[in-house]
Amino acid sequence: MDKPVTKGPLSLRERDRVRGSERLRALARAQRRQATDAERLLWQHLRGRHLKGFKFRRQVVIEPYIVDFVCLDAKLIIEADGGQHTEQTVYDSRRTARLETMGYRVIRFWNHEILKELYSVLEQIQSALIEAPSPQPSPGGRGS
Repeated sequence: MDKPVTKGPLSLRERDRVRGSERLRALARAQRRQATDAERLLWQHLRGRHLKGFKFRRQVVIEPYIVDFVCLDAKLIIEADGGQHTEQTVYDSRRTARLETMGYRVIRFWNHEILKELYSVLEQIQSALIEAPSPQPSPGGRGS
């Protein structure tokens, strides 16, 4: 009998790519503790599968970035932008483009939008979740 082929442990580079570097993970933990009012409010509505049963995570490392919120199943990233983002539009555009090449869809909201128009923001997120392609197509095609 042949023994099953097992892979050895991940190399440091592979592990960091999958889990995020320790430095980025520590920064993400710190950002979770120092959330803005808008991030805390939005998180109350995204956590615990409250939005159409989709699971969101907050302050997640997606190398080489930390994203505010992500639904991995729908490949949807939600960013809550404060005033500093008015001065870094070029960086934000490049970052969004890079995340999109990784297969994610990125939606950005200003903090004041989240605080003052929360239900509109939630409706936009819900629409994006509904539009997201299914992560696993049904086997055999149409309703087999």
